[in-house]
Amino acid sequence: MSDLDFERKHAEDLQRLRGFRLLDDDFMNKVFEDKACAEFLLQIILQRTDLRVQRVHGQHDIKNLQGRSVRLDILAVDETDRVYNIEVQRSDKGAGVKRARYNSSLIDANVTEPGDEYEKLNETYVIFITEHDVLDGSCPIYHIDRTVRETGALFGDESHILYVNAQIKGDTALGQLMHDFSCTSAEEMHYQILADRVRYFKEDTEGVATMCKAMEDMRNEAAREADKARMVRIARRMLNSGKYTYEDIADALEISVDEVKTLTESRPA
Repeated sequence: MSDLDFERKHAEDLQRLRGFRLLDDDFMNKVFEDKACAEFLLQIILQRTDLRVQRVHGQHDIKNLQGRSVRLDILAVDETDRVYNIEVQRSDKGAGVKRARYNSSLIDANVTEPGDEYEKLNETYVIFITEHDVLDGSCPIYHIDRTVRETGALFGDESHILYVNAQIKGDTALGQLMHDFSCTSAEEMHYQILADRVRYFKEDTEGVATMCKAMEDMRNEAAREADKARMVRIARRMLNSGKYTYEDIADALEISVDEVKTLTESRPA
């Protein structure tokens, strides 16, 4: 990349950074990888002042049994080993009910070890913070738990799904939190702990550099993923034609035969 291109992209990154809100997942990931911020967020959403986060990971990769990877925005664990997945979604499609079910099942599959008793399975929370009212009930928050249809009693499997509706902003703690999620400026925010973190990434020299580096890394990763998808398409077309061997494809793509086999046997994303 030339110096001119670098300067142009850097200027674009700074402009984009100024417009970021907590509803933008790239920005939200950096803000809430801070343990204190993640703890504060969960305390408000779950109305539990006793909740203490033990560890938190942003952009956490998790795989199913077939090896398909899903990247979770935030994965946190509290001191009682409850597991929390927090996702922010501006697109209604990204917060579909089966996406919530899938995330929940992946967490269950990845927090257990061979030989673990089922009764020791962690309590889990999948939390979607959505820009729109995805469930169309005009509620600030929706709690989804399995129930016994005949009795209405809770099933009690300790698997919880929550949708937080960012459209509703008011004088409640949750309403003020959703107001803060929609702000581009730290000065407009209610909660100091979040405002300080936002100000760091938008105004502090070190924080701005960290955020610009994160955006550059995401661009590079997107380019790698696009390149891999292109190679998958080419390899499959060549193999399906019946005219080329694995060796021919490897030679054409300048990769190893084992890499060709991995590409052609992988499931489409």
